[in-house]
Amino acid sequence: MLHHVEMNVSKLQKSREFYDLLLPKLGYTLYQEWEFGFSYIFDHTYLVFVQTIEKHLEASYHRSETGLNHLAFHAQSREQVDEITRILEGQGTNILYKDRHPYASGKDVYAVFFEDPDRMKLEIVAPN
Repeated sequence: MLHHVEMNVSKLQKSREFYDLLLPKLGYTLYQEWEFGFSYIFDHTYLVFVQTIEKHLEASYHRSETGLNHLAFHAQSREQVDEITRILEGQGTNILYKDRHPYASGKDVYAVFFEDPDRMKLEIVAPN
C-alpha cells in the first residue's frame, strides 16, 4: 500500500486551485494545509503538494527525464472520465493525446491524460 506521494510545485496557489477542483471529484478530501503546502487524502493514502524553494525554481519538471513519468487515478465510471475531461477542457487544461482520446492507452482502456500546472502528466482511468 502506498503511504503518500509528495510533489514540489512551482506556484502553490495555482496548483491548489487545480487540485481543489480535481481531487474531490475522485473521492479525495483536504487533509492538511500550511503556509507552504497542502495535502489531500483518500483512505490511508495521501498526496502532498509543497512550494518549491526559490533556489530550485529554475529547473522545471519534465516527465521524459529520469524520475516520475505520471500519476494515474481510478475513476468510478466512463461517465466520470467524460465529466472530468469537460471540466478540464473548460478551464484550459492541456489534454494529451487528443487524437486518440479516450483510448490513448489502447482499445480496452478508457482514460483521459492531461497536465497539471507544472506539466506533470496525470491520467484518470475508468474501470473495465
